[in-house]
Amino acid sequence: MGKYFGTDGFRGEANVDLTVEHAYQVGRFLGWYYGKDKKEKCKVVIGKDTRRSSYMFEYSLVAGLTASGADVYLLHVTTTPSVSYVVRTEDFDCGIMISASHNPYYDNGIKLINSKGEKMDEETILKVEDYIDGKIEVPMAVRDQIGCTVDYSAGRNRYIGYLISLATRSYKNIKVGLDCANGSSWMIAKSVFDALGAKTYVINAEPDGLNINMNAGSTHIEVLQNFVKENQLDVGFAFDGDADRCIAVDENGQVVDGDLILYVCGQYLKKHGDLNNNTVVTTVMSNLGLYKAFDAAGISYEKTAVGDKYVNENMVKNGHALGGEQSGHIIFSKFATTGDGILTSLKIMEAMIEQKQSLAQLAEPVEIFPQILENVRVYDKAVAQADEDVQKAVKEVEAELGDEGRILVRESGTEPLVRVMVEARSHEICREKVDKVVKVLREKGHVIK
Repeated sequence: MGKYFGTDGFRGEANVDLTVEHAYQVGRFLGWYYGKDKKEKCKVVIGKDTRRSSYMFEYSLVAGLTASGADVYLLHVTTTPSVSYVVRTEDFDCGIMISASHNPYYDNGIKLINSKGEKMDEETILKVEDYIDGKIEVPMAVRDQIGCTVDYSAGRNRYIGYLISLATRSYKNIKVGLDCANGSSWMIAKSVFDALGAKTYVINAEPDGLNINMNAGSTHIEVLQNFVKENQLDVGFAFDGDADRCIAVDENGQVVDGDLILYVCGQYLKKHGDLNNNTVVTTVMSNLGLYKAFDAAGISYEKTAVGDKYVNENMVKNGHALGGEQSGHIIFSKFATTGDGILTSLKIMEAMIEQKQSLAQLAEPVEIFPQILENVRVYDKAVAQADEDVQKAVKEVEAELGDEGRILVRESGTEPLVRVMVEARSHEICREKVDKVVKVLREKGHVIK
């Protein structure tokens, strides 16, 4: 993790933590870096979500990129996975997505994507940071070397066509609810499901620049739960601001999170001989109940650090077909190199239709352990987590839980938070153990009041 870029890009409050000057500098460096060893200009594709500030960051990035000699192709409002798709299929040097994902509208972020459609490597990111800090000088392009800007909405349309092509059956007469979080998926998701014949019911698809993720989408799943029940829908899918994650709701209004999605899709792939190495890649945040269900189903699993970037690295290294996070970032390596919320919803539909079972039936074998996750805002997350008394409290909780639960304390990759998570047989036990660790964090003066 660098000085500016966390696990999922350069993120912060617009014009406070992340400024237009930062965006311009990122563009200046990337335009030069990817073009310096080429005889022709480098090509960069940019997408953005619906935040009001996304437009000013787009213009700043374009100014920096073209000033360094890059040609810039604009997808306009689109999803992060669509940028990844366009980069890897249409010979771009890199891609940029302007989004703070599930964060509120006043935050924004810059996500960098390499030519393979994957999250940018650390080495390149550190060079970008060195340029921002004035450690590297980059020349200006002049005369005919100055870059140009190209309207490239056609790239987004090709991505939509690609998604539609992945469906194995028609969705005719299936009632599907979509919560688009007033974000990037607001036009794309409905277009895909309508084209496949579903009876599509859509909420939170009226972005105004200020309402992205506001009581909507995958981080406010209760909205979709109520919508599915009230309209007696067969299934519902909620996306986040940039649509790289998906949380589902079954026909009974019950939440099917990333862990349950991994089980449903893992079982389906295994049944059809498509679960490479008989292994699903998870993160350390996945629920104990998922692992017990995998054990019962004879499916192996691996654990990575939190972040679909690390999940993808493991999948690429070992040739695995499926991986993801509890938060709904799911990767199907045959079809994508990053989490893709709409693609995930299509693969869930495939598992339901081909097996002639409802989502509730498919997820039923997994008994999820109660879990409490508390985000504690601290002055210095590294210092707080390294505190000897905090570590002692964590070890005590581990011993008390034994094989009937677990505790995980980790730093947020994007915010000044220490995340304290406990799983156990009951919510009461979870609450007790979380409170024990948080109490020590407060007593030692780490918590921002």
